[in-house]
Amino acid sequence: MYFKNPEQDGVELQERNMDGFDNTMEALLPTLHQQRTYDYVLVADKVEDQEHPKFQKQVAFIDHLRKKNMKVTKIIHDDKTFYGVRAPKEIFDKYRYLLKVSDACNWSGDRKCVRIPHSTRIRVVHYILHHTHINTGENLRELQEKGVFEATFCLHERNKQKVLKQKWARWSALCTSQPVDDVRSYFGEKVALYYLWLGWYTILLVPAAILGVIVFLYALAFFNTSPLIKEVCESDTVMCPRCDKWCQVWQLRDTCAYAKVSHLFDNEGTVAFAMFMAVWATIFLELWKRHKATFVSKWKVFDWCEEEEELILGVVNDPDCHPKEFRHSYLRSTLVLVLVTLMLVLIIGLTQALVVFRVVAAVLLSEGTWEFVRDHANTVAVMLGAVLHYITMQFMTRVNKAVAFKLCEIEKTQSFAATERSFTVKMFTFQFFTLFSSLIYVAFFLGRINGRPGSYVRISGKWRLEECHPSGCLTDLFIQMAVIMLLKQTLNNIFEFTVPWFKSYFRRTTTKKLERKCGHCYKNACREEEKMGRDPCDICKLRDWLRNYDLNDVNFFSLFNEFLEMVVQFSFTTIFVAAFPLAPLLALINNIFEIRLDAIKMVSLERRLVPKKTNDIGIWTKVLEAIGVLAVIANGLVIGVSSDFIPRLVYRYHYGPCANGEADVHCMKGYINDTLSIAHITDLSVRKDFFPSQLITESGFNVTQCSYKDYRNDVDYSLTSQFWLIMAVRFAFVVLFEHVVVIFKCIAAWFVPDSPMLVKNDRLKDKLCRLKEELQEMKYRQSTDV
Repeated sequence: MYFKNPEQDGVELQERNMDGFDNTMEALLPTLHQQRTYDYVLVADKVEDQEHPKFQKQVAFIDHLRKKNMKVTKIIHDDKTFYGVRAPKEIFDKYRYLLKVSDACNWSGDRKCVRIPHSTRIRVVHYILHHTHINTGENLRELQEKGVFEATFCLHERNKQKVLKQKWARWSALCTSQPVDDVRSYFGEKVALYYLWLGWYTILLVPAAILGVIVFLYALAFFNTSPLIKEVCESDTVMCPRCDKWCQVWQLRDTCAYAKVSHLFDNEGTVAFAMFMAVWATIFLELWKRHKATFVSKWKVFDWCEEEEELILGVVNDPDCHPKEFRHSYLRSTLVLVLVTLMLVLIIGLTQALVVFRVVAAVLLSEGTWEFVRDHANTVAVMLGAVLHYITMQFMTRVNKAVAFKLCEIEKTQSFAATERSFTVKMFTFQFFTLFSSLIYVAFFLGRINGRPGSYVRISGKWRLEECHPSGCLTDLFIQMAVIMLLKQTLNNIFEFTVPWFKSYFRRTTTKKLERKCGHCYKNACREEEKMGRDPCDICKLRDWLRNYDLNDVNFFSLFNEFLEMVVQFSFTTIFVAAFPLAPLLALINNIFEIRLDAIKMVSLERRLVPKKTNDIGIWTKVLEAIGVLAVIANGLVIGVSSDFIPRLVYRYHYGPCANGEADVHCMKGYINDTLSIAHITDLSVRKDFFPSQLITESGFNVTQCSYKDYRNDVDYSLTSQFWLIMAVRFAFVVLFEHVVVIFKCIAAWFVPDSPMLVKNDRLKDKLCRLKEELQEMKYRQSTDV
């Protein structure tokens, strides 16, 4: 064990070998009296050979930090080398002065602080570390990739960490409000705004969830009295086989239960609920902007500009630095556009593969030995397809992330903030197509391109495409959404919490050994040193570093992944909500637990995130606005095209008993039979699609005709005039629905100002006070000069 304290350029470099702990207490020398705050810790593998390239690069990087007057403490423990980094006061004096003279950051709270917050210290040192290059031109990230340094992290502050655990990061605080100001003080504005947004989103889900439950209960109330369900359950209609070879003709009444489920999610109430959710998305965003404005004004970051802070940090790090100029290359932009298109084609191709899987699975299941699976082959195939879709999503998420990151490297953006925006847009686009391509197929193509008896559309001329149930296709969309939402939210939360917990649990052994070695020293002497603002002993110092080192690693993607998860959930909650009115309720339940899960993980199970200062959730606001527009389009198409709302409306007022003047008869009587067409087995084209064994009923009778869902003439199978009327009304409804909802959205956006008047007035007073302060400073300088 050894200790040396060379003074070079006014920089302290302490080096202690902590391999053995039996005689540590006797051998340690007193530490110097100094400020005890460490801004960052670097960890590297211990290298004995001083000629080794890794050792030389470690020394070179530390030397470059010393030239910037950074104080470094080195402690060797077992096979690891720890470097504690502390920035001098003059760095933060420069930072505060440049904030004062900047254009957009000059009213930040950091400019007027007597003592620089530790979160700001971490942010500044983080920038300097990652923009320090050794003689070979390599920076810290590249050195990490080459194994020169294993890890870099900032330290948790134990007192503040304990406060956050008591107030926020615990399951018993599930229904309490979030201490957003404390989160902001510890993790920075970026993390605080995420939790502020998530909390606000969760609160506004309450009315949406309540209305969704009311719509569901409305359908449940008329469950047994619906004439449509009654017509299906009492029908004697013989339906054509749903698959090749093994499927036989079947009775429409066999699907009574399926018709009841379809009614729960395809009724008049879902139309009003879809309109409400489209307007709700806009109101949520406008109220969020107001809510956010209140906090960013209080935090003095209303006009904050991330790009300008990067310039300030660049000058602090190197006064002779040059700005990274804006550049645009049509060649790079074209290349990125082509690669994005190819990626989307690949994702859509995977969706087509899922469609083929469902078709083949339905055929194979219908030929199986299990009677229940054979009788419900299509439904089981839909559920298996949803599970496979979830597995594909998990795999493609990793692929999408890697591709989006590479595309950002090709673009060569001007700043980290610009890179973050570009990455977010690309990643969300890829994820959106990955998640929703299958749902788009189910919503708008399933059962509409499969043909008819005698002219079925087949994959490779062999497998028939799927058909919709006579009660409608919306139930297939509901099953797909329900399986994906439940699997995605439940499994993601389980893995998101248990994996970091187990990793953290199995890494605690070393830290506990150090606590036992320190014994009395840690509990008394070191605590007194801390109160006096001095360094604790090396064992306690190392113990703190190891405690943070043993936590799970964090990076830029840590907060991004949380945002992406919630924005994807927001997409499920608004897009296609007409098919699943209970989506807001599931989202609400999930978010109540998600807030505490993320808080516990961030405070207790992960290393501290680098605090970032910002005044908004960034490009995510634009993404949410785009989702709101897509929600209007998608729900209009789901109601107008996918559901049976329009065919029912046309039948009620044009073809039904009430339209023909019949009294004492329900207006929807005969609707199910009206939606069915008849295929004659005597037709050669129809007969070649079925085996003779498929045309025998369970009672042993050979059928001469069977029914299928479509509007076709029974003689030449041409589309009827009713089909074209319904088609025209569908498109008219979609156009009307979208225009009406967009008008309501525009009115809501206009009616709700982005910033409350109180915030605007406070900012006005702040600006006036600043001008007066500047005037007073000018007068003081003039009087001093005189």
